[in-house]
Amino acid sequence: MYLVAIDLGTSVCKVAIFSVQGELVQLKAAPVSLSLLPDGGAEQDPREWQRVITQLVQQLLNMSPVPREQIRAVICSAQWSSTVAIDKAGEPIGNAIIWMDTRGAAHIRELIYGFPAFEGYSLRKLFTWIRLTGGAPGRAGKDPLAHILYLKHEQPDRYRAAWKFLEPIDYLNFWLSGTLSTSPEAITLHWLTDNRDLSRVDYHPMLLRWAGIEREKLPDIRRGGRVLGRLRPSIAEAWDLPRETLVIAGTPDIHAAAIGSGGVRDFDPHLYIGTSAWLSCHVPFKKTDLLHNMAALPAALPGRYFIANEQETAGMCLTFLRDHLFFAPDGLTGDAPPDAYARFDALAAEVPPGSEGLIFTPWLYGERTPVEDDAIRGGFHHLSLNHRRAHLVRAVLEGVALNLRWLLPYVERFAGRRFEQIRAIGGGARSDLWCQILADVLNRPIAQMENPVTATLRGAAMLGALELRQIHEGSPTNRFHLDPARWAPIRQVFQPDPANTRLYANLFRAFHALYRATRPIHAKVASNE
Repeated sequence: MYLVAIDLGTSVCKVAIFSVQGELVQLKAAPVSLSLLPDGGAEQDPREWQRVITQLVQQLLNMSPVPREQIRAVICSAQWSSTVAIDKAGEPIGNAIIWMDTRGAAHIRELIYGFPAFEGYSLRKLFTWIRLTGGAPGRAGKDPLAHILYLKHEQPDRYRAAWKFLEPIDYLNFWLSGTLSTSPEAITLHWLTDNRDLSRVDYHPMLLRWAGIEREKLPDIRRGGRVLGRLRPSIAEAWDLPRETLVIAGTPDIHAAAIGSGGVRDFDPHLYIGTSAWLSCHVPFKKTDLLHNMAALPAALPGRYFIANEQETAGMCLTFLRDHLFFAPDGLTGDAPPDAYARFDALAAEVPPGSEGLIFTPWLYGERTPVEDDAIRGGFHHLSLNHRRAHLVRAVLEGVALNLRWLLPYVERFAGRRFEQIRAIGGGARSDLWCQILADVLNRPIAQMENPVTATLRGAAMLGALELRQIHEGSPTNRFHLDPARWAPIRQVFQPDPANTRLYANLFRAFHALYRATRPIHAKVASNE
């Protein structure tokens, strides 16, 4: 048996065929457009998502050796913390507002305000949110709750026309199957659900009342089995798949990646470097660290939580370097070659650890963890005439790693233990050089996974394989039965170099001091924009 897994990322969409034994048969990928708008807007076109996915699936199936009748299911993963408004016909109303968008920040600040206050939150509301949900709406306005409030107050006609507000994963599931629902893990960042009992997650009337959002504009929360139904006939025909092909409810990218990293046991950590970055593991408890914007939130695995945190821009910093400094799309330096990132690695390898004093701060779109600061911005520091392009590249790799170094002790404290080895996944983990930098900066062994860029796809496929096994073999799905070592093998482990670790420890102190010193400057500049 085989299944098609889809991973809709912010920058790239990937589709793949997996066997239920864990074999990756074929993979295709294509870029996805992103629109950055004034005043902090960030949007994507859901219809483009459909077009890109359809083209990729058609190409994949045409080149695959797997007979179509052996493909039994389709399962998706997708970017999290984004909002798609649809009408009663199921059609998108305008673009999706994605997780980078901050236009709802003012409405969130109004919602959370009260006396007495802590960090801008009413203490009464804050206590209630943490007790019920595990966290609270982010002040930067990047959560779906902020997106919906932005539409309600700034685009009221669009808000009134909306039948439902959906996460991208729920929109894709609805498009594929015709079944409209969400899951306990997908709906979490709306901050409207009671997550204390993972078997009974549901919207809480008080939280809905505080937000002023009608319950009927939100999807029902689905619990139990993950099969949503069969593939819509029109899509089955367009993709040339059997009409009996099942649609299995997937999960957001962070949740899928946690599974696809192979870290399915509690306290088995992984770090992800893609467009953004995070450091996480599954945990058996519900807990919150408000000061560092972290919480244990519902995971895709039944009855489990995971540590949620996210650094806004990681691999995106390299993309910025590629498109605006090295290979500008206006033709000044030419189009980016397909091996641009391999060239970056080769350049960075020419420079000694520490980039000869050049420090890059990766806050190109604000930051979420370990501080929530939508005004902070990045840059190159201690730049001199002695520095060259190679220094810029290595400084970016080191700057992302230093930001993860800032996060590491808070995640370990949250988990209640030291991480002895950390799995590395995402596009950034394909770089041997970056993995070694991470090992040196974090002073932890870094396990580079095989095909790390497919971790999210693998996680979705693992969930799909579990469901298919339950259907065809009667195996229970209340425990995780797939062998992580088979599905997610380790390619190699990078050990910290003691000399480099000492160098980066000094560099980290300067990195942290740069945040403290420049924070008020960035806040003042942002207030005048």
